[in-house]
This record gives sequence, structure tokens and C-alpha cells, in this order.
Amino acid sequence: MTRRTEWPDSAGYGAVGDAENRSGRAGGATPEGGAAAEDGGGPLPSRAGSGPPRTPEEQARAICLRLLTGSPRTRRQLADALRERGIPEEAAEEVLARFEDVGLIDDAAFAGAWVESRHHGRGLARRALARELRTKGVESALIDEAVGRLDPEQEEITARALVDRKLRATRGLDRDKRLRRLAGMLARKGYPEGLALRVVRRALEEEGEDPEMLDHHLPDA
Repeated sequence: MTRRTEWPDSAGYGAVGDAENRSGRAGGATPEGGAAAEDGGGPLPSRAGSGPPRTPEEQARAICLRLLTGSPRTRRQLADALRERGIPEEAAEEVLARFEDVGLIDDAAFAGAWVESRHHGRGLARRALARELRTKGVESALIDEAVGRLDPEQEEITARALVDRKLRATRGLDRDKRLRRLAGMLARKGYPEGLALRVVRRALEEEGEDPEMLDHHLPDA
């Protein structure tokens, strides 16, 4: 059960437990969903109508709640937002720690959901997923754990599906250009060169390309 942590009543906000319920009504946003509330630096009005939050902690809490209502965020993303809005570091750290305590910030869960969403939705491979998570401030150990759940077999299946969708658009191109375009598409999504060439070769062979000609163009595949 979520631990209920009380916040100053003077702001009219009640407990962090209440905040979790409000945030949950955002409708199960995925990590990549909705960039809503990026302008969330503005203070939220109090329930009692007594004006904006007065203390830095109250302001930080309001900013974080508004950003989290749009989509899940990492601790560093929220810390950066608070710093940009002039929240003192001590106040920001106190608020972020409390949000972690009640589960409103969970970088491990964020990383796992990000990998699941971006792999199945965009076809990104482990290397690209790790790069994206690093830019969001997720710790290396959490990144390794999240991308490690994506096994090589699933990665290859996804790579083949991507190539199959692209094959028709490349028909009519000369062989070299076609190979570069298909392999380049996989490389941009983070697939290793060896895997990319192997998947492209197999797809072209099944389409009817001469294996001996492919040996000439893809000797190491």
C-alpha cells in the first residue's frame, strides 16, 4: 500500500497520496506519450482559493505533479525542470525524494516501459534504446537491466519485420542502393551491422535475389 506522506496544509494540497490518485487519472500515459504540461512551471491554484503555493517546496510539488500528469518522467527530468524554474536545490531534492518514496518517480519502471513501448512501437534496438534512456538521465545499471529484457531473438524478429515493410518501397532500385537503404534503416534504429546485413540478405534471398550476387555485395553477412 502506498505510504501517505502529508504536505503543508497551508497550500491546500493535502497529501502526496491524494496527488498519486490525481496523477493516475491521466489515463495510463506511456513514457513517450504526451509532452503535455512542459510549461508546467506556473503554480497551481490552491483548493481553498488562497492563492499560489508560497514555499519553494509547495511550488516544486505543484510543478512535478503537473508534469507527471502529462506523462511519466525520470527523476533527472523533473530535477532539470525544477532547476530551470528557479526552485532551490534543497527544496527540489526534498520533493523529489518524497515523490520517489510514494512511487510517483520510479526510474526502473520508466526504463522498462520505455523499452517495451519504443521497441514494439518504433522498432528500436537495444543500442538506440539505451542511448535514449541515457539522455533522460536514467542510471546505467537501470538501463542495462531494462534493455537486457529484450532478447536477441526478439530483436532479430523485429528487424526482419522492419525490412519486410520497407522491401516494396525499394523495389526498382539497383542492388547496391537497395542494400544500403535497408541496412541503413536498421542501423539508424540501433541494430548491429552484422545483424542488419544478415536480416537484409535473408529477406532478399526469399524475394528471389541470386545468392551468388548477394555473396558479392554482402560477403560477410
